[in-house]
This record gives sequence, C-alpha cells and structure tokens, in this order.
Amino acid sequence: MGRKAIGTLLLLATLGVFGVVITQLLWLQQARRTHKDQLELNREQAQQLEKQFNDRVVIALTDVTEQILSITKDPSDLYDAVKQERPNYFAVTINDTLHPYLLEALLRKEFSRRNILEDFEYGIYDCFTDSVVYGNYVSLDTIGLDTVPHTKLQKLDKDGHYFGVYFPKRQSSLWEEQDASSWTWIFPAVVTLIVFSFFAYSVWVILQQKKLSEMKNDFIGNMTHELKTPISTIALSSEVLSDPDIVHEPERLKAYAQIIRTENERLRVQVERVLQLSTLDKGELELAREAVNMHAVVDEVRDHFLLPLQEKGAQLELHLVASDDVVMGDRVHLTNALTNLVDNALKYGPEGGTIRMSSSSKAGQLYLSVADEGIGIAKEDIKHIFERFYRVHTGNRHDVKGFGLGLHYVQQITVAHGGRVDVKSEPGKGSTFTLCLPLGTNTTRA
Repeated sequence: MGRKAIGTLLLLATLGVFGVVITQLLWLQQARRTHKDQLELNREQAQQLEKQFNDRVVIALTDVTEQILSITKDPSDLYDAVKQERPNYFAVTINDTLHPYLLEALLRKEFSRRNILEDFEYGIYDCFTDSVVYGNYVSLDTIGLDTVPHTKLQKLDKDGHYFGVYFPKRQSSLWEEQDASSWTWIFPAVVTLIVFSFFAYSVWVILQQKKLSEMKNDFIGNMTHELKTPISTIALSSEVLSDPDIVHEPERLKAYAQIIRTENERLRVQVERVLQLSTLDKGELELAREAVNMHAVVDEVRDHFLLPLQEKGAQLELHLVASDDVVMGDRVHLTNALTNLVDNALKYGPEGGTIRMSSSSKAGQLYLSVADEGIGIAKEDIKHIFERFYRVHTGNRHDVKGFGLGLHYVQQITVAHGGRVDVKSEPGKGSTFTLCLPLGTNTTRA
C-alpha cells in the first residue's frame, strides 16, 4: 500500500471517527435534555401523587382520632392533632386512653375506605416517657381481614398516649429513575470510547506496518547492491582468469585469485548475517557454553580489520584493563557481535580516524566498549537503532552500506548471554557502544 493510499485511508477513517464522536455528543446532549425534561415532569407528577397520598392519610387519621374521642367521650380539640413528621411517618396526639385492637381496626377501616393500599406499622407511645407501649405491622395482604395476630398487651388504663403510623414501603423513586437513566449515556459513551481506541490502535498498526515495509524495501535494495557488487567483481575476475595467457603472468593470476577469495568472503559474511537474522526471528538461537577469553576475542577482531583499517587510514587502539575477562558463552557469536560494532565504527568514522576498544570489570560484570569519532547518532534515533532493518539517515554520505541488521544482532546476542548494550552518542562527535556481560558462571542460559 502506497503512501497516498495510506494517507487517504487515514483521512477517511479520521473523518469517520470524528463524525461518530460528534454524532454521539449531539445525541447525548439531546438525550440529556429530553431526560431532564422527563425527569422534571416525573418529579412534578410524583410530588402531586405524594401530596394526594399524604392528604388522604391525614384525613384518614383525623377521622380515626375523631372516632376514638367520640367513643371515649373526650371533648378534646382535633386541631393540628395529626402531624406529618417525615415523608412516610405520621404522628397523632390524642392524650387519651388508646386500645390497640380498636386503633388497628379503625386504621384498617379508614385506610381501606380511602383506598390507601399500603403496608403500615403503627405504634402507641406513652406521652410521659415517650416510649412504645405497643406496636404492630399490618400487611397489605391482611387489610380487611381480622386475622392479624397480637402479642400480649399491657393494660392501658391511663391517659396520655399518642400513636404514630409508618409506611415502610413508601419511598421516592426519583433517584432510582435517575440512576437507571444514566445508562442511556454511559453505554454510548463506552461504545464511542471503544471505537476511538480501536481506531487509534488501527492507525498505530498501519503506521508500524508502513514503517516495517519501508525498512524491508530498503533492506532488499541494500542487499541487492551488496550482493551485486561482489558478484560482478567475481565474474570479471573469472573472465580474466579464463584467458590462457594469464598463466604467463603469475603475479597477476595471484592478484585476481585474491580478489575472488576476498569477494567470496564478503558474500559469505552478508549471507551469514541474513541467516543469523532468520535464526533470531524464529527463536532457534542455540548458544554454545564455554569459557571465552574476551581479550583474546578482541585481539582476533583487531587482526580481522587490519586491512580495512589500512585502506581507510584509520587506527584501532586497545585499552584492555579488565582484571577478569572470562565469559561463559558462545565464542563465535560474541566475536560476531564485536565485529559488527567495529565494522560500524569504521564505516561511520572519518578518514584517518581512531577507534578505541576498551575493557573493565566491576561487580561481576565485564564492560567492553567500542568508541569512534564518527558522525554520531541523534537522540531520537538512539531508541530505534536496535530495530531490524533500521538505518540512521547519514545525510549527504552515500558510501555507508549495510542492511540495518548489525546492531539488532548485537543486542540479541548480548541479551541471550544475560547482558545488555549501552549507547552514548552525540551528533558530530562520535558514538560509544558498551557490551555489559556477566563474568564466569553468572551468565544466564538463553
């Protein structure tokens, strides 16, 4: 997929997601306004119904009180005798003798007559001690029936009582409606968040795939160039060697044979790097475990670069001061890792520059550093240099060749040996790569 197609896809997807979000916001705003209006209407209706219920209860209790006073021949004033203490509790001051059976019968009768079909509790209180002397719960299923069991009563033969009526199931439903309605906006909000998260993740995946695709294309281009050059050189040298007269020029014959050997080794190294990458990707890396003298490995790497250093007029200095340099690991892979670091230092360093390899040991760790005086690495590139196929942009320099696999391989090998790779770099002043490896038996098996 080309850049234009990806850009168009991202643009359309972004517009679509923003359209969904804006539509959801408008819908939520309208739904909230509608819900608010409905809630106000429900509240008004509930308040009206509650007021009607309370009025019926007050009238019923007033009638009950009047009937009790008429039975007891008490001429007390009924004004303000019934008071609503709470939304579901009413108190009646009567200051007279109350009989529980009579009170309950009258309450049942009046509530039934006024269509007050609610479970209720009533209690009779002593005005002097403000304590309950009797109480009972009357269920809706038993209203109108004379089957309510009563506990044994103490004798109420003195004046000074009042009673209260409580409706336990009488609760406002406004808050419940509001809580239930909250799902009308929570659910679409959650769905919108999921859609937006999926969109963001999809964009990230597309960009990562685009980046990987570009790096793979660069890799294929670099690999083609790297393989084409030695193949052409070998072909040309072979053509020269096929001349029968070449046998009369032994020095020339030897030179072309050396060219073929050198270019063949170059091809082998490049193919080996690709095979190493394949092995790492498949997780099939198996390390040999043996005691490796890393100072000896450094000497071997130095000898390997004698000719390339001479061709570029560069120098390789060694500062090996580690008191212990033995690592339990795979000599071949450790050698390749150091070779890659020196190869990078040589490629990105200046003509006639100096490469420094140093070692130190501390707290059971061996530190091997490769420092150059090259172009350096920008801060934003350092976090990517160990990724497969990633190559730092080298500006106007086009002589730096490679696949973007070397540092990835170095990191994988170092981690497989239980170590890490540290990087310090400053653009224009060079870079320092340090391998930190456990000494001796501290190495962790990969």
